[in-house]
Amino acid sequence: MLLADLLAASDRVAATRSRLAKIEALADCLRGLAPSEIALGVAYLSGELRQGRIGVGWTATREALAATASASPQLTLAAVDQAFEELSGVKGEGSAAERARLLSGLF
Repeated sequence: MLLADLLAASDRVAATRSRLAKIEALADCLRGLAPSEIALGVAYLSGELRQGRIGVGWTATREALAATASASPQLTLAAVDQAFEELSGVKGEGSAAERARLLSGLF
């Protein structure tokens, strides 16, 4: 599944006060996940990362997105998870620059 599709479902949930509409949006999204994506999709919809904290804040994300955003959605849940796995392992001297490089590559 594309990350954009999961984000669209999240936006639909946030945009309504109707409990039934929220359930429908989440159910539609979850039905669209491949079996291998279910745990990851549920985690993302819950606001959790499989890796826990990855050392990237809002400012770094906003800067990377502004500098390199793709015109069309291409990111899959698996690609995002792989990038987060790499980001979670970045430590030590030069880590801020390496995180920025990895984020730019992701976007």
